[in-house]
Amino acid sequence: MTDVAAIPVLDLTAASSGALLRRRILAHRGLLIGTGLLTFIVMVALFAPLIAPHDPYAQDLSRRMIPPVWYEKGNWAHLFGTDNLGRDYLSRVLYGSQISLLIGAAVMVISGLIGTALGLAAGFFGGRVDMIVTFIITVRLALPLILVALAVVATVGGSLWVVILVLGLLKWDRFAVVMRAATQQVRVLDYVAAAEAAGASTLRVIVGEVLPNVLPQLVVVATVEAASAILLEATLSFLGLGVQPPLPSWGLMIAEAKTYMFFSFWLIAIPGTVLAILVFAVNMVGDGIRDVSAPGGRG
Repeated sequence: MTDVAAIPVLDLTAASSGALLRRRILAHRGLLIGTGLLTFIVMVALFAPLIAPHDPYAQDLSRRMIPPVWYEKGNWAHLFGTDNLGRDYLSRVLYGSQISLLIGAAVMVISGLIGTALGLAAGFFGGRVDMIVTFIITVRLALPLILVALAVVATVGGSLWVVILVLGLLKWDRFAVVMRAATQQVRVLDYVAAAEAAGASTLRVIVGEVLPNVLPQLVVVATVEAASAILLEATLSFLGLGVQPPLPSWGLMIAEAKTYMFFSFWLIAIPGTVLAILVFAVNMVGDGIRDVSAPGGRG
């Protein structure tokens, strides 16, 4: 009778927790704004082939350097104008969102898998495993990220997939540090000890008990690293060592326009603005998830 009577109480507690989480999400303005902006950019990237008014690679030197439509000499056929090769700037911006999101997501997955595995192992097993992982993290932190990335890309050659692999193999340290600390906190809790006492395997305990309870921290770090990867790709492309022409990377578009920055400032302002909006949206989503997932609620 006691077990039967406890079932509605448990259901009611779960329902109230879900309702509390929904209220926190709906009350967090930053999370809603960031999610809205990020969703919009993702939809633009997915439907860029349908939205783009022109081929982003098509060159027409007779129509080069047309200003945006809000300028006096603007043309409605090219809302954002054209670049120094006569390519439609709006189309290149739309297709550039695909590259930025692909790099952010791919680097986040690669670095997340490496860092999460190392952090979980160090935090769960402790002892010698923790010492080895801590040493690996220390070695990685001793290497300047941007200089190593520049050296590797300059040696191997710049391309989209080289940039993704280099950044993915270099940006796992924050995942490892956060997951190690979070796992150490969860490792000593009662439900982990209960799962081990029930005879669950080590893999089952890590995947079924530890990982779900460190997931909020993992999501926050993932959003931060995705935004950082997007900025690093733009930096490498601006220096000529990232995504190579004619791909419409936002960082590459800024690099190609630096010669005209005093005469056609919009060539830099447009890709720079959309890049800032994307990074801003990703960071707002990460901050919002951190706030609403905190035990006492933040923000």
